[in-house]
Order: sequence, then structure tokens, then C-alpha cells
Amino acid sequence: MPHNRNDGLLARVDFPLYTVQTLTSRHVLVAGGGGASKTGVANGFEVFELSHNGSRFVAEEVMRHETGANVVMNCSVRAVQTRTYLVAGQESHCQLYRVNLRMVDAAEMRRGSFRAENGLIRRRRRTVSENENISKMDKNSNKSEKRISFEIRPCDIVQTDFGEEAMQRVVRISNNGKMMATGGTDCHVRLWSFPKMNLVFDIEAHTKELDDLDFSPCDSMLVSIAKDGYGHIWSTANKGEPLLKLTCQPPNGTKYLFKRCRFGLIEDQKGVYRLFTLANPLGRSGKQKGLLQYWDPRDGTLKRTVSVDESLSALAVRDDGRFVGVGTMFSGSVDIYIAFSLQRVLHVSGAHSMFVTGLQFVPVRATGAAVAVTSPSEAALLSISVDNRLCIHTLPHRRTVPAWVAIILIVFVLFCTFTLCSYLGI
Repeated sequence: MPHNRNDGLLARVDFPLYTVQTLTSRHVLVAGGGGASKTGVANGFEVFELSHNGSRFVAEEVMRHETGANVVMNCSVRAVQTRTYLVAGQESHCQLYRVNLRMVDAAEMRRGSFRAENGLIRRRRRTVSENENISKMDKNSNKSEKRISFEIRPCDIVQTDFGEEAMQRVVRISNNGKMMATGGTDCHVRLWSFPKMNLVFDIEAHTKELDDLDFSPCDSMLVSIAKDGYGHIWSTANKGEPLLKLTCQPPNGTKYLFKRCRFGLIEDQKGVYRLFTLANPLGRSGKQKGLLQYWDPRDGTLKRTVSVDESLSALAVRDDGRFVGVGTMFSGSVDIYIAFSLQRVLHVSGAHSMFVTGLQFVPVRATGAAVAVTSPSEAALLSISVDNRLCIHTLPHRRTVPAWVAIILIVFVLFCTFTLCSYLGI
């Protein structure tokens, strides 16, 4: 298992990061902020384009959108037909944005001379040497190359939480783009039509505030977890009792609470999915182990459990369902596991200086208007934290024995066995 392999910093922004999403196969959106207090720390989104230069991943800033006094704590992105939508939790409300794709001249993007109509794009001031290099690149370019950029335009807004200290904690858009689910401090799960955001049903799902939600790949199920220690699987077709009720099953009898949940595809099996959860001990001591668990959502059977040396904070599943990413609470470490076996194949100790707030795998399937990023890695995992950094961690292709070598070894072993048996007269 590769250990302590850290491809490191992709980008640094000037505000704490709380959520990360992919806009296309090669464009990543990060969001967060410093809140409503007048600290001078901005709130908003930044979009970066990912590429691979043959030796490492590179992130280039594409655009920035500031959200005024509203910090972005959670968000979700989905392409619906020809349009891309972004929803973001801003205190007790959910703000809908339309993400418009633009084709921009690459030379203008390098010079930073393009601007969105809302005027909220910022680019850092370049040094003289950087400007000279950009000028040389422009002169050496024989044709006008077009690059993808974006405009983020606010649309509708709805209140999604009605507690005494109302706060939307999580939002998810369904895979088919027809539904949106929200949860917050008032313990309710609300299902909305999308993108019109009309309330479909409202369930008092838990007795304490929600921590996470996720739609199944076919959108027939919705899983919710909360600080009451329970995980509920709901039908999205009708309001009613949950289909299944999950309780964390720790190996040592210690009281654990669910922290994160994600569905994942199973290769070559339609309609059958995995459900992954993170759970932490009720006590906040960093000495107790966190749990990564794999469930069968059809009957609630717990299939596998692995323990991690500390409490866990972030969870991601790759779009093809092959790998699971986990981020930790205290050391800021990142791990990658094989989905079906929960075997750890990558450990990056201290990837961040503080707890990991979000994870997202670089997609392996083409989405949106961009093709997937090609690289020599078997998997690439993006991570963010309140340390303002966007990092990437790659899993090299694991070495396997070629078929012809395996055949030669088998023949050699059989020959040695036959020779030994003949020598011993067996």
C-alpha cells in the first residue's frame, strides 16, 4: 500500500473551504467563506480547471463568484438537460444559481481580461515575469484557442429550515435532476421538485439535527442520518415511514453516531447499490477509532466494517463506484479504499493542517461539455479544508503479475513438485 504519498497543493484561496463539487469532468467548484462578521474574509465560490501535464495534476483558476455576507456551507450541482444548476445553503435558506457555460479565448483567460457580467470575478495580480511568459505564449499561439468559463447567476431562493436556530446543514440534487432534498437543525427531511423548488413532502425524520443526505443512483431511495444516531432510508415516491432504519453497529459496543452517508454503484449490476457510512464515537476523544461501514441498502445488512485511528469528517465515492475516499477530523489525513473490500490502498498523513471538510474524486466518466482528465493514476481524490487549500492525492496503478509470468511460475512449481515427489519415491 502506498503510504504518505501526497501530490499536495493544487490551489489556495483566501477563504475557508467547506464544500467541493465537480461542475464538469475537469472543472471543480469550491465554496465557503468567513461568514457575516466584518473580518474582511470573503464568502463565495471559485472554479478551477484540472489538467495533467504528464507528471502531475495542475489547477488553473477559471472564475470566482462572491456571495456577499452569506457563507456557503453546503452545495450541490447537477446538469439538467442543457442547463447546469447549483444550489447552496445560506443559513436557513437554499439559493438556486444558474451556471452558464461560456467559451472564452484562451489568451484572454491567461491575461485575466475577461469578466462575467455580474462583475464578481477576481484574479490575483501577476508578477512581471508571469506577464512576460503569458505574452510569449500569446505570440507563439498560431490560432485562437477556446476555453470553457462560467457565469454563476442567482435565481430563486426558498427557506428550507424552520428551527429556533434555523440552519440548512445539507442539500442534494437527485441524479436525474428532478428532485432536491434538504435537511437542517429542525430535524426535518424535505423533498422538493427541481429546479422549480416546490415542496413535495415534509417529514419529521429525526429527533436531532441532520448531518447528511444522499440519493440512490436510481433516485428511488433517499438516506438520511442525524445526531440522534439513526440512519433512515426513505422512498422518494411517497411520504411515509422509512423503508429501513439503520443503527451503527460498532465492534466493541461503544456508542457511535453516524457522520456521513453515500450511495455507490456496483460495477455490472443494475439496480444494486452499496451504501457507505462514517461513524464516530459519542465521546469526542481523538483516541477512539472512527468507523467506515458498507451496507446493503435493500435489507439493511451490514457487510463490512473497518476502523480508522481517529474520528472521521468527510466521505466520497467515485462515480463508477470502485473507490471510497475518507477524510479525518484531527490530523487532516486522507485515505482511499477499494469499495467492495474496504481495503485501504492509499494513506496521506497530514494532508491538511486542520480537519478535512470535503472530498471529491476526479470523475472518470465524461460529464458536461468537457472530457475527463487523463492521467497515469488509477484514482485521483480532491480534498479541501478550512486551511483554505485545495489538494489532490493520486493512487498509482497497483502492480500486477503479467499472465505469462504467472503461467511460467505455475509450470515451474508443478515441475519442482513432480521432481521432489520422484526423488522421494512418492
